[in-house]
Formats: sequence, structure tokens, C-alpha cells
Amino acid sequence: MSFKVKIKASGNTFNAEKNESILEAALKHNIVLPYGCKNGSCGACKGKIIEGIVDYGQYQPSALGDYEKKAGMALFCQATANSDLLIEAREVTGTGDIEVRRLPSRVQSLEKVADDVIVLKLKLPSSEALQFLPGQYVDILLRDGKRRSYSMANSPSQNGHVELHVRNMENGTFTKQVFESMKVKDILRFEGPLGTFFFREESDKPIIFVASGTGFAPIKSILEYIFEKEIERPITLYWGGRRPKDIYMEALVNQWVLDHENFKFVPVISDQLEEDAWTGRDGLVHHAVMADYSDLSNHQVYACGVPVMVESAQRDFVANCNLPPEEFYSDAFTPPLDTQKT
Repeated sequence: MSFKVKIKASGNTFNAEKNESILEAALKHNIVLPYGCKNGSCGACKGKIIEGIVDYGQYQPSALGDYEKKAGMALFCQATANSDLLIEAREVTGTGDIEVRRLPSRVQSLEKVADDVIVLKLKLPSSEALQFLPGQYVDILLRDGKRRSYSMANSPSQNGHVELHVRNMENGTFTKQVFESMKVKDILRFEGPLGTFFFREESDKPIIFVASGTGFAPIKSILEYIFEKEIERPITLYWGGRRPKDIYMEALVNQWVLDHENFKFVPVISDQLEEDAWTGRDGLVHHAVMADYSDLSNHQVYACGVPVMVESAQRDFVANCNLPPEEFYSDAFTPPLDTQKT
């Protein structure tokens, strides 16, 4: 049994099977709605049910509050139709005809760049290339059927390999493998590209990037693409960490500052110790942005990292700095339900 789903703003319609999420149904019909984790954790796919009845599915309460449900909101990656629906949702353009694929890969290198971060490079078969948009992610397919999601940190032009930034998570199945037993030449399978966090190239607005921890990974992909294309829009990267060691590729970013006149870098540390001898900016990373930019009405913001940072940045930039809501693009690294984004 299927139900008709109509998007109010565009009038686009698609059919959704009874046990198929609204997001899955839309993607199947080449209608791209915003999404990130696809497991009810990040809230990127949140939209409004204007007419009709849905089953809300399983999700984390932090991603959809009871007050939001009462206002008609739902997570389209989890909600399934129990009747015909009229929904309010933003459609994403620019993904083109990029195919989501399952590919084998071989571990090319493992570089420990911080106590708790390894840069993992996966080499694709010589006959294969992965087409993706800078900022998107892949799902690592584990043997038990579970998935672990990681943003690609390399530019799409480097399509012979995939670079992932893996943070060591307590009790993490995949991260334990990466940090303790994984070896060069091991075989991994992944699916991708996935996600609607990617660079909007058609705009000419100045860009603010906001990263926390390994949220730098997809931003690195976007920045490498920008530099390759010699895009001259003003760009500022704010990268936050608890301690200076969390800014694990600072030397690379400082080299970008020297190489590109339109690029600025502001590292921000929240919990420095006396031994760190930190003399730079401190506090919350999005507060540093607000201190420097009281008016973001003519900017785009790309934020990636822990959910509390992403959610706070979106709320405060829109409410206090005049950022147009549609110019905030985000990817929150969420804890697992049966997948995890780390």
C-alpha cells in the first residue's frame, strides 16, 4: 500500500510505501530533501506535516522535541506515511546525477595526527572512481551489518582514494578496529556518497566555516576544492577544540593562509590547561564568530561537528546575527542508534 506525498512549496509529489520513510521515498523518486545521519539523531531532515498522519518512528529526543511534534514537525528519515500527506520541506538542488555506490577499498595508510585522531586513507580499485560533492560522507559497511558514517576529507578531484578522519570513541566498534588492529592493505567496503552537506558553488557570498574537532574533515574537502578552482570569495575558518592538540592539522591550515589571500583562520580553544601556554582565542567557537561578525546577513555559514555546537550556531546566528536560515548548512556528528557519525 502506498500514499501520495506532496511538497507544499514546489508542488512536487511522490509515492511512499507504508513502511518506507518519507526521505527514502523522496530519494527513490529523485527528490532530494535535506538529510545527514539518516538515523533520527541529527535533525537535518526535520520538516512539517501540514496534512495527514505519520508514524514518527525511532529517533533521539534531542533531534525532535515533544513541543515540535505538537507543532507538526517530524524527522523525514524516520517518519512513515499512514495517509496521503502534504508536507513542508526544503528541496536540495545541486546533487545532479551522482550515483550512490557500494565499493571495495584497501587501507592505503593510517596516520595518527593526534592522541585520539587517525587519518585513514582508503585506495579504490584502479578501475573505479568515486564521484562526490565536497562535504559529503560515506558509510563504512561492517561485517555485522551495521554502518559507521564518516565525512570525506579529500577533494573530489582526488577520486582514486578516500580520506577519513577517525576519532577514537569509547566502546566504538569501528574506531577500536582502526586504532588497535587495522593494518595497511586491509579491505573495507563502503557506500556513498551520501548527505546534503556540500559546497553551494553558485553563490558569491563570503563564507564562514565553523568546525569542532573532526568536523574539520568535510570542511577540508570543501576548502581544497575551493582552492583548486581558484574561487575568490572571502573565506574564514573557525576551528574549535578543547585543547590546542585538537586542532590536529593546524600546520596545513596555516599554510593555506600563506597561499591564499582570501582565506583567514581562527583557532578557538575552550578548555586549555596552563601547560598548553595558549595565547589565542578561547571560549565557544561559535561565540568567536559572533564576536567578529555581528551581521551575517550577506554570508553563508557551513558548520560541522558536535550537535550542540551546530545547533547553537544555527540558533544564535539566525536570531542574533541576521543570518538567513537558508544560508546555514550543517552536518552534526551524532551518536549512534544503529549507525554513528564520528
